[in-house]
Amino acid sequence: MIDRRGFGKALGLGAGAAVASLTGVRTASAASPVAEVVPGAQYTGFPQLKQIRAGLLNVGYAELGPARGPVVICLHGWPYDIHSYVDVAPLLAEEGYRVIVPYLRGHGTTRFLSERTFRNAQQSAIALDIISLMDALKIEKAVLAGFDWGSRTADIIAALWPERCKALVSVSGYLITNLEANLKPLAPQAEHAWWYQYYFATERGRLAMEDKTLRHDLTRLVWDTVSPTWDFDDATFERTAAAFDNPDYAAVVLHNYRWRLSLADGERRYDGLEKRLAARPVIEVPTITLDAERDPFTPPGDGGSYRDRFTGGYEHRTLPGTGHNVPQEAPGAFARAVVDVDHF
Repeated sequence: MIDRRGFGKALGLGAGAAVASLTGVRTASAASPVAEVVPGAQYTGFPQLKQIRAGLLNVGYAELGPARGPVVICLHGWPYDIHSYVDVAPLLAEEGYRVIVPYLRGHGTTRFLSERTFRNAQQSAIALDIISLMDALKIEKAVLAGFDWGSRTADIIAALWPERCKALVSVSGYLITNLEANLKPLAPQAEHAWWYQYYFATERGRLAMEDKTLRHDLTRLVWDTVSPTWDFDDATFERTAAAFDNPDYAAVVLHNYRWRLSLADGERRYDGLEKRLAARPVIEVPTITLDAERDPFTPPGDGGSYRDRFTGGYEHRTLPGTGHNVPQEAPGAFARAVVDVDHF
């Protein structure tokens, strides 16, 4: 695993800034993102969250860095939340970036504006959430960076709306879902890693996700198994688990995984976008892809399996000893990738 303190020096930050506490951090509208740096402390949270109406949602998000800085939007996955970027965001803010970290639909303080809106989690709907957020915040173009659901979302925006994406950092490479390909079985070991996807296709899985205690224990098990080298404590998990108490969490998560297996329908309004995505569009914006060595979902071949999907400036990096939650396990490497790709 990449050492956070050593990387802070390489990024141009002091060791104290790389591991500083967020105690005393000003809100994102302030001129400076960090009012007080406490050497040797660890980040445990963000400044006060913001809310904004965007598309179908009232989106909750964290914001750090100078208000007029170049924008980076960091997108989390499942079962995670904005705290995956609790160390990355201050590093990027110190480099002068305006960092936006939104809760995806069904997570944290993000809420649907209407009770009548279908709790859809197909890939194009989530991507449009981020486009709507950018419109609401009057962000014309941003560097997009993500992992898991966040990688897929960033990949889609880069592919379909390249004018909105200055550059891309994508963990696990090209994750745009192809429903037809998803009907084909994988190697048994790969299928084993996806056990919860099949569990969620059952009534037992639905009931488990709707039960707060079972949901808590299930998501903790996923953390333990997909990040085998990450020595996180209970408090770290609980900070994120609080985001799973969103009233739409179970419905959104279940729909996402059932839709991927063609066991749940999407909405007709997104058919045109899904048809374009099924054609596996190339991504032309500058990109760095990251593979985590200890992530059971990392595609084999050191990025070779998706290299042809990226036709612009490109670099691939493999992170030794790192599991699935790359930005929280290796924040220095993730932040470095964002800064580097922005200068391609």
